[in-house]
Amino acid sequence: MARVDRYMLSQLLLLFGFFALILVALFWINRAVVLFDRLIGDGQSALVFLEFTALGLPKLITTVLPIAAFAGAVYVTNRMSGESEMTVLQSTGSSPWRLARPVFLYGLCVAAMMSILSHFLVPMAQAQLTQRETEISQNVTAGLLREGRFLHPTDRVTFYTRAIDPDGVLRDVFLSDRRNPKEGVIYTAAEAYLVRNGEGTTLIMVDGLAQRLNQTDKRLATAKFRDFSFDISTLVSDGPDSKLSVPNIITPGLLSNWEMLMLRTGDSKGAIVEELHSRFAQSLFCIVTAMIGFTTLLMGGFSRFGVWREIAIAFSILIAIDGARGALVQTVRDSPILWPVIYAPTALGGLLVLGMLWHLSNPGWLVQLRRKGALA
Repeated sequence: MARVDRYMLSQLLLLFGFFALILVALFWINRAVVLFDRLIGDGQSALVFLEFTALGLPKLITTVLPIAAFAGAVYVTNRMSGESEMTVLQSTGSSPWRLARPVFLYGLCVAAMMSILSHFLVPMAQAQLTQRETEISQNVTAGLLREGRFLHPTDRVTFYTRAIDPDGVLRDVFLSDRRNPKEGVIYTAAEAYLVRNGEGTTLIMVDGLAQRLNQTDKRLATAKFRDFSFDISTLVSDGPDSKLSVPNIITPGLLSNWEMLMLRTGDSKGAIVEELHSRFAQSLFCIVTAMIGFTTLLMGGFSRFGVWREIAIAFSILIAIDGARGALVQTVRDSPILWPVIYAPTALGGLLVLGMLWHLSNPGWLVQLRRKGALA
């Protein structure tokens, strides 16, 4: 590798790391605030919060990498143009193709990072995250043993206990079950106990009153009880399905046995094909983002008004390409045989880059074309 290539590549990777760090921090803070409020509000510890944020980082980084790759390429190209480094390189005979080589290597480095994340780290982290969410959602005791607060374990269900004794006895319990639209039930009891019953949990209420309101004729029926057991396992909000999911499988596991995967996950063949090829297309998209940022600014040349117009054009191109990728997802899921269209937006971006580089290498082709037209 030539010294110029090493210099440009080092600058690109340095700025890429800076922008990736800043963007990950911004996205992480935005997500962490919501996650912290949800987990801590549900009575989970700070360690659970840290675990969930750590497991969510790989997927967050995959969102940030293409943006950071684009920002790094744009910043380095603009700085080298402003400091006349790009002009010096061009004056020494370096063609646009030659100048684009370190940027292409830079895109390959980012694509390699994206490949490791999308093919292995993200599925593994998502699988662990799904498992932990399922475990927490099934932890009924942790969701109900909070004294002095009205809790809502699931929609249309309210639970309250005034105090919890050191031996686990719940004092002054209130339970409102409004899940049946035809009948609402309210249970009140002087004390209650939570008892494990196999995989379920039973709430045993002592010395209480049950009130049933018929919503049809608005009639209220009451019944006192000495002791009453209520299965509260169904009160837990339905958590994520613990069965195998296609996004949670590493790429080697998606390369074969699609019929078995369809049976185990319940997903269609189109969903499996789309997930598999989207991971490869994601990595290739990182190369395109870096190259578009470089070539668009190189076409703009030097201007005392800055390069904001070129940056806006490049960013608009990337938004259009990424939007096209999202629009084609459902097409592949409906017709798996059309999987090559997943790569169409990336291929279109690559052709656009090649066209811009060819135009920069042949600046007089339009004049020659007009002359030929005039002579004809």
